[in-house]
Amino acid sequence: MDLISFLTQGETPMPRAAAAEFAALWAIRRVLPGTPLSHQGEADTSEYVLLNGRAELTIGDADGAIACVGLFAGPCVITPNLARTRDGNAYATLEVTDEALIAEMDSETLTERMLVNEEIRNWANAVLRQEIQRKADREWALASLKGAARLAWFRERYPEHENGFAHGLIASFLGMTPVSLSRLRKETRSGRH
Repeated sequence: MDLISFLTQGETPMPRAAAAEFAALWAIRRVLPGTPLSHQGEADTSEYVLLNGRAELTIGDADGAIACVGLFAGPCVITPNLARTRDGNAYATLEVTDEALIAEMDSETLTERMLVNEEIRNWANAVLRQEIQRKADREWALASLKGAARLAWFRERYPEHENGFAHGLIASFLGMTPVSLSRLRKETRSGRH
């Protein structure tokens, strides 16, 4: 999908003229699988729109364990910089998992444009609201649902993700081990849940 089409669709579509002007401010590039867009603990000043492809957001601990906190399949906005950073540094690693087409903009540039353009401000505020809702929804699922219900929640919210992301990432995203997710997937396929 091209950026103008993305901006003129969705929950808060921009008028085409505003979308064209806004799209001109983004740098579009193709990214190969395995390419990190940001590294945990390092400076991160970008905003991203994933026009196609897939990406993951993971947090690593001192022992090398990885927790997946975000799975993205384009076209979509990747978690805004405000929610991915602390004091200008990434709290997680953002990596492309499939060849992707991304649009990138400096977060300060976006803030400046929001201050002078109501259409951009409305779009960006809607993106941030949607991100807050997604995070709250996931937290609720992790805190209140048992394994089978969590998997059902995931399948309902992210129907394209189960076959598009690594099994271990999905398990981590759902707060499960890969073994427990495998068991649940087999049980749900056989109708035992």
